[in-house]
Amino acid sequence: MSVPPVVLVFGGSDPTAGAGLAADILTLASLGCHPAPVVTAVTAQDTRGIKQYLPMPTELVIAQARAVLEDMPVAAFKTGMLCNADIVSAVATIAAEYAHVPLVVDPVQATGFTGQPLSDEPLDDPLRVLLLPRALLATPNSEEARRLAPDADTLDACAQELLSLGCQYVLITGTHEATPQVQHRLYGNKRLLDVFRFERLPHSYHGSGCTLAAACAATLAHGLEPPNAVAQALDYTWRTLKYGHRLGMGQHVPDRLFWNRVPGEGGPR
Repeated sequence: MSVPPVVLVFGGSDPTAGAGLAADILTLASLGCHPAPVVTAVTAQDTRGIKQYLPMPTELVIAQARAVLEDMPVAAFKTGMLCNADIVSAVATIAAEYAHVPLVVDPVQATGFTGQPLSDEPLDDPLRVLLLPRALLATPNSEEARRLAPDADTLDACAQELLSLGCQYVLITGTHEATPQVQHRLYGNKRLLDVFRFERLPHSYHGSGCTLAAACAATLAHGLEPPNAVAQALDYTWRTLKYGHRLGMGQHVPDRLFWNRVPGEGGPR
């Protein structure tokens, strides 16, 4: 049997397992990877929103990552909740030291449902200057893309601005846009590469962005080229939402192991 690729993920804990590191772990395991979670924050949250969070000391974030990197061959990095500029800087330094490892950046700074902040300070500048230039792929939703590229007047222009920072591929997700279908737009080589269209599902989902970014990291870790990796990750993520459950009193939670429960469904196609 082949050894599963190791994917190191930086993010916050979520006791509902809907988002954050728990979502990453479930997604990566579902897609045949070995997750290596580095805790950047401990959160108290439910499916309706975040109650409070405590950032980890930067030194401890670095120590967690180095413990893994000095012991295991890491095939991909993925970032989520980073809390403050010091942690962004630390992650960027690690990514620079392991520049051969593909980096997927989910530039999340707020919860998708209520917009509650997930950082102690605005992180737009640290993300633009330190982390996005290191990224093979960034996965902002349309609102995050506009925030990271405030001078751009269209999503195409947002993507071009993010590419100009050094990010090789940008996937702008379209769930927040008022379109009949959800349209996800992939950019690279200074142009729009593809538009992926999916049926708009009727619910709101806790951790959909985490799931997508982790799925992209998984498919990249398996050696897929970025356009194909993104296509497979989007298909997998849509199906986790399609078969999601309302386990609490707020958003639905994606079912990352739907293929084990739904007859006829497999993993990524």
